[in-house]
Amino acid sequence: MSLTAAHHRIGLNDGSTIPIIGLGTYSKPNSIPNGTCAASVKAAIDVGYRHIDGAYLYRNEHEVGDAIREKIAEGKVKREDIFYCGKLWATHLDPEMVRPFLDRTLKILKLDYVDLYIIEMPMALKPGDEVYPRDENGKWLYHKANLCATWEALEACKDAGLVKSLGVSNFNRRQLELILNKPGLKYKPVCNQVECHPYFTQPKLLKFCQQHDIVMVAYSPLGTERDPYWVNLSSPPLLKDPYLNAVGEKYNKSAAQVVLRFNIQRGVVVIPKSFNPERIKENFQIFDFSLTEEEMKNIEALNKNVRFVELLMWSDHPEYPFHDEY
Repeated sequence: MSLTAAHHRIGLNDGSTIPIIGLGTYSKPNSIPNGTCAASVKAAIDVGYRHIDGAYLYRNEHEVGDAIREKIAEGKVKREDIFYCGKLWATHLDPEMVRPFLDRTLKILKLDYVDLYIIEMPMALKPGDEVYPRDENGKWLYHKANLCATWEALEACKDAGLVKSLGVSNFNRRQLELILNKPGLKYKPVCNQVECHPYFTQPKLLKFCQQHDIVMVAYSPLGTERDPYWVNLSSPPLLKDPYLNAVGEKYNKSAAQVVLRFNIQRGVVVIPKSFNPERIKENFQIFDFSLTEEEMKNIEALNKNVRFVELLMWSDHPEYPFHDEY
């Protein structure tokens, strides 16, 4: 697979293609100044990124849309050069809520379609506009969704031309099989977006996805920012790993670049998140070196089966995906 800065798209099972590196845009609401996300997306497009990963939940899709449209107006890119991934949140998994939620994202982005739309997680929360619904005692309000019915509603959105490709996120094998084995399945998921990095290499899930022609997309591909709300802080920081740093020195690259290169060499799409223009540029400079077979094996051997993003606040949800082995 010869990937270059100019040509780094890989095929999806529906005939579309996805750039193997994208910019992640997640930020805690109100944690960064207004305009930061837009500036980052513009910086990324200038550097050569063509894939932007976002979500309604991140509350910054308006900035992403503004940045994309500004770069199109400048003549830097055409709409078809850009690959935008949006996400269907857990409070809108009931079939009749799917299209209105996608319409909301399109209206905020001011775009006619998104390239990829994915179910953000298999656990449904109480339907409605409260994104994190809890009762008066702070207990999470769960909901039982029929993921197959949700999927059919997504298929209808694709048929209506609102989205080019459909996928999922945080699904385990059993949940993927639920969709794959659905009677009358029209479109297979093209991807499963999950946590994946050298300390959590996901070998079994990756193999399962490959067998079914599903691309794995790695969120937190550099480990993760250490936000105690989401993240297991006892987990060791990935980028301080001595072996990754030693390999980096050999190629005159950072540990972060080695980690991203590792995943793209396995055919895993990476979406590192950054609002730092220098870091955004550095993360993209992974097409001018490659790791040897031995280095790939050694990095695989660093796997500690450590999940940084455990979503433990929902671990008692009947569809919590991470109790299963994979």
